[in-house]
Amino acid sequence: MIRRTFPFASAFRYRFLGKLAIACFAALLALPVVWAAPAPIVLTGADRRPATSLDGEWASILDPYFSGLFSFHHEEKPNGWFRNEQAKPGDTRPVEYDFAKAPRLKVPADWNTQRESLLFYEGPIWYERDFDYQPKEHTRIFLHVGAANYHSWFWVNGQKVCEHEGGFTSFNCDVTAAVHAGANFIVAAVDNTRHEDGVPTLQTDWWNYGGLTRSVSLIEVPEAFIDQYDLHLAKPAETTLAPHGNDSGIIGSIHLDHIEGWAHLVGAKPGDTVRVEIPELHATGSGVVDAEGRAVFLLAASGLKRWSPETPKLYEVKISAGADAITELMGFRTIETRGTQILLNGKPIFLSGVCIHAEAPYRTGRANTGKDAETLLGWAKELGANFVRLAHYPHDETMLRAADRMGFLVWSENPVYWAVQFDNPKVLAKAEQQLDEEIGTSRNHAAIILWSMANETPSTEARTRFIETLAGRARALDPSRLITAALLVRAEGHTKIVDDALGKSLDVIGVNEYIGWYEQHPETADVTEWRIDYQKPLIISEFGGEARAGLHGGDNDRWTEEYQANIYRHQFGMFNRIPQLRGISPWILMDFRSPNRPLAGIQDEFNRKGLISDQGQKKQAFIVLQKAYQEHSVGKTQ
Repeated sequence: MIRRTFPFASAFRYRFLGKLAIACFAALLALPVVWAAPAPIVLTGADRRPATSLDGEWASILDPYFSGLFSFHHEEKPNGWFRNEQAKPGDTRPVEYDFAKAPRLKVPADWNTQRESLLFYEGPIWYERDFDYQPKEHTRIFLHVGAANYHSWFWVNGQKVCEHEGGFTSFNCDVTAAVHAGANFIVAAVDNTRHEDGVPTLQTDWWNYGGLTRSVSLIEVPEAFIDQYDLHLAKPAETTLAPHGNDSGIIGSIHLDHIEGWAHLVGAKPGDTVRVEIPELHATGSGVVDAEGRAVFLLAASGLKRWSPETPKLYEVKISAGADAITELMGFRTIETRGTQILLNGKPIFLSGVCIHAEAPYRTGRANTGKDAETLLGWAKELGANFVRLAHYPHDETMLRAADRMGFLVWSENPVYWAVQFDNPKVLAKAEQQLDEEIGTSRNHAAIILWSMANETPSTEARTRFIETLAGRARALDPSRLITAALLVRAEGHTKIVDDALGKSLDVIGVNEYIGWYEQHPETADVTEWRIDYQKPLIISEFGGEARAGLHGGDNDRWTEEYQANIYRHQFGMFNRIPQLRGISPWILMDFRSPNRPLAGIQDEFNRKGLISDQGQKKQAFIVLQKAYQEHSVGKTQ
């Protein structure tokens, strides 16, 4: 090959090639290098860490062709907009952007509802924020991003610190080497473009809100720090000796509650100690860090009050290792199944619920504040619910902390929605990553009892393998909770049949049905029977119909409050004929934006299945369901 390419003497040939290689190498060294950033990490309880908020107004530049990052050959530019350059006299090339002159966007918030021109926008937008900072010695600094939809890139002082895919989970970028004392700047590019190989994929029935939709901050941790931890109530057992790691000195045959768990440390040495304290219970425990950075512990807790919707008791928990310490608020309870029952703290329970999107009341857009969470869950409490399905993606920490305080059992869902590419290994990896982030971030919320793997997926072999893999992963990450998914059902005449092969891999079967809206009439429910091929608990995870608040008519007039209420009334009788029904969560608490709903004068780009309008108007169906929950006339625990 060399002879054919360079037909001259060997000595000359090699000298030439050597000089060429040196010249090429020198040229490469002269070019600015775009360094690959390490993958973000997951921090449990990140909102419990000391933090410097970066929320507020950020400069923003619309970039629909992404020319700020990619060249016309779609190569990443070494001098992209992340450098935040300022034009100077004598520049040999133009600087075609200026964050100092750019309009502002609020963070956290979606961009769609901040400017009318961005309501339907899908594509990249650049964000920039200046900040002053004084790093401390012997600390590591992480940029904490509550969520950025969907694909995002981050640079600090022109240095790339991370890249992330997924619009509903938090992540943390190590910026220790990028931040310096004094003035700093951060640049982010966020692209909400939908992709076939995304999770979720191209089509959803909710608004594709883009931007830095949840809070952004800088978190400081020691050089050796706790990144993950898990504490939960173990099943009761008789013990004759004090459990390992318990400092209480309790001996003898005593029936105690036991809290078991583990912590993982980054930068710690094998043999280091992790200590756990629950002061109110006078419970302490410790564990020793192993070669993988993990320590396990077991605490005896005498007099513990179990968390439940009726008594949502939270305890202050202190976890410490070396210079690192975290103070959590946690509740302790057990959740399990026995045959077709769901047992909370060992007792059968019926889940009287409602579905909730992370849609902000009144202002619309992505919900992201404590007030948003308290308003939505306050309405659910007024409804009489003890259970909420947080659809169709992980909701933020403010919602989960509110659920802990207010006593709501929670279904938390991975955004595997409708027909993702189930035969694509890269898509599976994305779903696994988001599941890891969801569980890793939120595993210590007593409110969460169900990890949902998916919603309304087609019954195919590839789909079943895909979600079985996710279910196995979820059980390995968190064996203390139940696994579910919202399945589609098929019909034979007036019989609804639940025989989806995925049911074998679930602890609790969820099914969505819309008798009276997408099929038949409300009265069809009166003669509908159910055949369920699994002796497992069943939750009707969706049902309902649309009504515009304030639109009235007869019981059979679609889009009216009366028609929606009529659907609910006929559903209740059907539910009580399903022996293994253990919960319902109608679709949905509040109207929410969806581009799939264009009917002028009725929908106007809103899904109107809410029991409450986006402006807080309660529809007749709210009163119908509220009465059923108050009277316990729907569902059984046995």
